[in-house]
Amino acid sequence: MSARRIDLNADLGEGFGPWRMGDDAALLDIVTSANVACGFHAGDPDIMVETAAAALARGVAIGAHPGFHDLRGFGRNRIEECPRRLERDIAYQIGALQACAALAGARVTHVKAHGALANLSNEDETVAAALARAVAGVDRRLALVVMPGLAAERAGERAGLPLVREIYADRAYAEDGTLAPRSGPGAVIHDADEAAERVARMVGEEAVFTVGGRRIPVAIETVCVHGDNPAALAMARAVRARLERAGLSLRPFAGQGAEPER
Repeated sequence: MSARRIDLNADLGEGFGPWRMGDDAALLDIVTSANVACGFHAGDPDIMVETAAAALARGVAIGAHPGFHDLRGFGRNRIEECPRRLERDIAYQIGALQACAALAGARVTHVKAHGALANLSNEDETVAAALARAVAGVDRRLALVVMPGLAAERAGERAGLPLVREIYADRAYAEDGTLAPRSGPGAVIHDADEAAERVARMVGEEAVFTVGGRRIPVAIETVCVHGDNPAALAMARAVRARLERAGLSLRPFAGQGAEPER
């Protein structure tokens, strides 16, 4: 594995009101980028401001994590939306996090879709185009985090957005390079050491490996550990340690997120 820079990201701020999910504070000491829920699948103004402030204090880049308007289903239910409404819903969520981050003295540097929205944007060119239009319409400097080789990457390229290609530490891959459905056996990986070794292999070979054994060459610039996985903290530590042992430098793919002085 050649020495190079890589980012480690997690989806954070995924609580609502008095309900909290995961140990965001501990994860922010490990990851280099945070994707913050924007209120539709999870998150509220208090959580968004507090998560942005905590990320900024640790030098962790801050990204918007928009999803379908689905609090009850945690954004994992597929919802049919017309492209214009979907574009506006995504832009609305990005703007919400931008405002909350500004209150914390921070700025948003990237966007990563959540759950069913992310899955659909990888499969459906129309959904992918709505996502890319929303990001570009808000700020063309925002990086779009995508799974390589799929519809969202193509839409981001057409929109002229900065792109960051991502792999998942705790998810298995289907034969077409998308994520294997969560309902399938072995789709979600809970063992931290297993996840760390999988990540090291994928990063080292610049490829993902499907449940059927297929090798798909891809560019890899960031690794995701899901913050809602019960093993998230142990997994993030194991993945980071394994990547550092391999000689990689763990740094955000974007700026740390401080607002420039006016």
